[in-house]
Formats: sequence, structure tokens, C-alpha cells
Amino acid sequence: MRCLALAAALVAFVALADSDLGATLPDNARQVGEHRYKSPSDWEGTLKFYKKVYSPSTYRTVINQPGVKAIHIPNPSGKGEWLGLNIYEANEEVRIYVVPTEGFSGKDKKSKPKK
Repeated sequence: MRCLALAAALVAFVALADSDLGATLPDNARQVGEHRYKSPSDWEGTLKFYKKVYSPSTYRTVINQPGVKAIHIPNPSGKGEWLGLNIYEANEEVRIYVVPTEGFSGKDKKSKPKK
């Protein structure tokens, strides 16, 4: 019963979150460019959010040096118009980039990837 309540709370949490191209974004993420967002949390807070949304077993570290960190989270379902998320920290800011599928223009939300 406890697991069922936890699963329902998680589904409700994800359903209320913002999204871009089908990728879930943290609440209050501020758009700073096309498919680019500033996280409202620090690095640890942002990863804590995403660990609740997407399985950490798929995360790939891109870079981990003093002052710069980056990970890639692939789209686990393959649905939507996004390949994955790039989350990075530099200059004490955490940014999120929603990587569109190849050929997605981003200009028209109804447009399909080009073949």
C-alpha cells in the first residue's frame, strides 16, 4: 500500500512539472534560449529532481572538472521530440539543454523531424 501511494505521488509530481519537447523540466526553470533553461536549484538539487524523474542508471558523465560539470540523460522512452538532456554547471549556474531530435526545427511545435 505504501509503494502504491509513493508511485501515485511520483506520477502526480511528474504530471505537474514543466516540459519542453516532451522532456520534463524542474518547476520554475527559466528559459534563457531555445530549448535552454536555467535551473532554479544548484547542481545537487537539480540532480535530485532528475533522479526522481529519469533512472540514474542511464546518466552519462560528460565532464567533471573543477568549476565545470556536465551529464547527459538520454530520452528513456524515445517518445517526444527530444534525444536527451544535457545538464551542466559552470560559473555557479546550472543550465539544462533539451537536445531536439535530428531535424526538429523548433520553430513550429507541430512540425515533424525532417527525413
